[in-house]
Amino acid sequence: MNSVAHIEVNVLDIVKSVKFYSSFLGQLHWKKFDLRDSNVVGFGAPDGTHLFLVQTEQRFISNTYHRKNVGLNHIAFRVESMEVVDAFNKFLQDNRIPVLYSDGPKDYSSEYSREHYYAVFFEDPDRIKLEVVYYK
Repeated sequence: MNSVAHIEVNVLDIVKSVKFYSSFLGQLHWKKFDLRDSNVVGFGAPDGTHLFLVQTEQRFISNTYHRKNVGLNHIAFRVESMEVVDAFNKFLQDNRIPVLYSDGPKDYSSEYSREHYYAVFFEDPDRIKLEVVYYK
């Protein structure tokens, strides 16, 4: 099987980011797990993919993230239906997490050249863009 094994994201405040990611990834059935290093927290997806949050070293804290710089632009989390995207949008609303680009999920099929590309975009505490998407 060829797939992404894991993604590692350096964060400014591990406690704040773990709280945020635990909440939203829990909606997508990801499970949090701790590692021996208290500066690293992992999350496992139902398909075996992992996401690790790593506390940024103090000497690098001033180098803040911007998705328009070289490097990561965003992370998309694929779900099994448009209804799951809609339910996730309700979670965003209930938790007062602002949605990017629209008031809620939107059909981006023409922009992504897919038959169905239904997504909602938002940001984590460090302004890393995240996406929950259903597509065929």
